[in-house]
Amino acid sequence: MAGPGDNTRNKPKTGGDADVFKRAVTVCMRAISGDHELEVGFAKDKPALAGNRARLPEMPKKPTATDISVTRGIGDSMALKRACHDLRIHSKFAPEGKQARAVYDAIEQARVEAIGSRAMAGVADNIGSMLEDKYAKANLADVRDQADAPIEEALALMVREKLTGRAAPKSGERMVNLWRKWVEDKAGADLDGLAGKLEDQQAFARVVREMLASMEMAEELGDDQESEEAEESDENQPQGEENSEEGGEDDSGAEQSQAEDAEAASEEEQQGEVEASDATAEDVSDDEDADAETPGEAKRKDNLFADLPRQIDYKIFTTSFDETVGAEELCDEEELDRLRAFLDKQLANLQGVVGRLANRLQRRLMAQQNRSWDFDLEEGYLDPARLVRVVIDPMQPLSFKQERDTKFRDTVVTLVLDNSGSMRGRPITVAATCADILARTLERCGVSVEILGFTTRAWKGGQAREKWLKDGKPPSPGRLNDLRHIIYKSADMPWRRARRNLGLMMREGLLKENIDGEALLWAHQRLIARPEQRKILMMISDGAPVDDSTLSVNPGNYLERHLRAVIELIETRSPVELLAIGIGHDVTRYYRRAVTIVDAEELAGAMTEQLASLFGEESVRETRRGGLRRAS
Repeated sequence: MAGPGDNTRNKPKTGGDADVFKRAVTVCMRAISGDHELEVGFAKDKPALAGNRARLPEMPKKPTATDISVTRGIGDSMALKRACHDLRIHSKFAPEGKQARAVYDAIEQARVEAIGSRAMAGVADNIGSMLEDKYAKANLADVRDQADAPIEEALALMVREKLTGRAAPKSGERMVNLWRKWVEDKAGADLDGLAGKLEDQQAFARVVREMLASMEMAEELGDDQESEEAEESDENQPQGEENSEEGGEDDSGAEQSQAEDAEAASEEEQQGEVEASDATAEDVSDDEDADAETPGEAKRKDNLFADLPRQIDYKIFTTSFDETVGAEELCDEEELDRLRAFLDKQLANLQGVVGRLANRLQRRLMAQQNRSWDFDLEEGYLDPARLVRVVIDPMQPLSFKQERDTKFRDTVVTLVLDNSGSMRGRPITVAATCADILARTLERCGVSVEILGFTTRAWKGGQAREKWLKDGKPPSPGRLNDLRHIIYKSADMPWRRARRNLGLMMREGLLKENIDGEALLWAHQRLIARPEQRKILMMISDGAPVDDSTLSVNPGNYLERHLRAVIELIETRSPVELLAIGIGHDVTRYYRRAVTIVDAEELAGAMTEQLASLFGEESVRETRRGGLRRAS
């Protein structure tokens, strides 16, 4: 982040200079990442990067030159990952085994850092300071046995040497030396081949997979290795002429730019008539690969989230009193009918407003299922956009187009409703009706919908707290309450059978406290097990997670920290598309894709527009993909 001639970058900052330093770091990170909306914060928590939010370590009151350089290095590393790393490509080639995945991730991080280090000497110095501090704090400077030296860290440093020419930091030298001979004997040729693939993430990932095979980690690559390579070979074969004309494959920067263009396409492009003839064949393989989900990839995703709770620093005192129940199990049918009638009576006026919005969503979805065109046909509708060819060259034949059905991907949507006490009254009534009408609308369009709710069984701890007291109040018990997760409508249940279940939210005494992190994780686990290709998870909440019993014996940000960790993992490592709506509460600081509404009356429009925008993005991708296939 600092240039080679910056002699002031290592001077300690004190007093008001600390704010100046933080602003400078933020500006530099945004410049390197190319993301001018990157949010940079400083906290005592572990440094992390999630989407366009970066968290750096809080500076000491009297920072040393080393503290400043280390912080700069962490910021540079995150900014480079934001700029040079494509998560889709990374996930596609990621190995299945834990050890192989650790090596794969570490080498990719070394790649993005090497790109910046080769371009800017100041960045290289900062990252060197960061690595020196990292391995010193991990007590790896004096490691003497291979068993105590992480192979992934040693390999990352060896890759850094090859890519930048910079030696390993002193605190990591011994670790590298323990593994160097073994790695060079097994995969020396692969290691030498990485430098030529530095700017091409996809080609780089293939070489890393070859390295893993050379180091006898092939069994951890996943069952789909051979089929994936064969599929890629088949895809590349017919594109030989086009690649030679274009000068070979585009670099990773071009691929990333094309992906962003597809995401940001306008309404005009959704008609399927714009830029179809200018597309390249490389776009076809990229988009198709993004949608492909082989059995091996599905298995890898399941394994990735099977142990998700153990990856987060979060404890649960006991799960003995937690429950996951269907709405019909919490009260009898007669009461459910009465509560549903009460809900309908309360919202006689609002139902018409939500109904109109839902109809708009339905029209958009139904239109997207057949909004695609084939061009340059010998019969069909005359294509006026191609008439210019005839004007320029009268010998050119007329061009026709024909509308065709587009495959609308199998989709499931999960709505997760906050059933906490703060939602009592108008908010929970509006939320229940909106969920009800959207479920009916989406079902008409062939989209499966699941409606879930979350609260606790009791106020201030319930049976879990009683057990904790009997056990002598052990310190730091973690979550200390009895969860209640409610299934109002499963994805396979028809709307007509689940309709009355939503009346349960009107029941006095149901709404208590909210532990959002575990609810989100529960809903995600249910969703990830679904067979549909596209999975969308919408969280609707009116505040941060609150449970008096848990927060009274744990740090004040305990539940909020867990929620952030769960969101980060889902947004960065899951195929599930996550979005959130906050009612009178700013959820944009938690979720990458979120909207905050001031009043519950706005919920209907917000839910409809958020879902419509997601399906709109899908339509853009499908439309462009159809045009690209024709162009190829």
